[in-house]
Amino acid sequence: MKQFDLIVWDWDGTIADSTGMITQALIKAAAEAGLPALTEVRARSIIGLGLRESIEVLFGDIPNFQAQALITHYNQHYYAAENTILLFSGIAETIASIARKGCKQAVATGKGRRGLNTALQQSGLAKYFSATKTVDECFSKPHPQMLDELMDELVVMPERTLMIGDSQYDMQMGKNAGVITAAVTYGSQTATHLQQYSPNHMFNDVTTLSAWLLESI
Repeated sequence: MKQFDLIVWDWDGTIADSTGMITQALIKAAAEAGLPALTEVRARSIIGLGLRESIEVLFGDIPNFQAQALITHYNQHYYAAENTILLFSGIAETIASIARKGCKQAVATGKGRRGLNTALQQSGLAKYFSATKTVDECFSKPHPQMLDELMDELVVMPERTLMIGDSQYDMQMGKNAGVITAAVTYGSQTATHLQQYSPNHMFNDVTTLSAWLLESI
C-alpha cells in the first residue's frame, strides 16, 4: 500500500558523502579565526544546522568579527573542496527510481542556496526534485518551516510526507512538522545517538533504505 506522496531528503550526510569534508573545513576555519580547537566529534555534531546556528552552538555568543572570520574561512575551505564530494553509492539510482514511480521529492538542507544549487547541478539530480529549501530562505532546522513550506507548495499532508536525514536536527524538524521520519546511520551521527530522537524508521545503508522506499510508494 502506498504510504507516501512526498519524500524530503536532507543533503549532506544523506545524499552526499560530505560530512568528512564539512568537519575538516570547520576545524580549520575555527583555528584560523582564533577560536577554541574543535574535535572531529564536536564538529560533526552540528552538521545539519545552518552555519550561523552552528557557530552559536559550538562557540556561544562570540564577537561578530570573529563569527564572520569563521564563516569566511569555512566557505574558502568548503568551496575549494566541493568538486571532490561524492554521492553515497546507490543514492542517485534510488532517487531516479522514486521519480519514475511518480512520487514527489524535495530537499530540505542546512546548506545555503549557492551550495545546494551547485551540488544539484554537479550531481545531475536537480531534475528529480519538485522543490528545494535552504537555510537562506527558511529558519534553520529543527524549526519546521522548510517542511511546512514544502508541503504547502506541493499540496501534501504531513501524514503522507517522509523526512529522511542523518542528524538529530532532521528528526526534530520532522517531528515538529508532524511528518514521518527516517534516520540514516551512514552519515554524520550514529544509530545510538539518533535513536534518542525517536525516528519512525532507521536504516544502516542505502540498499536497505532504497528497497523500503520503493515498496512504500
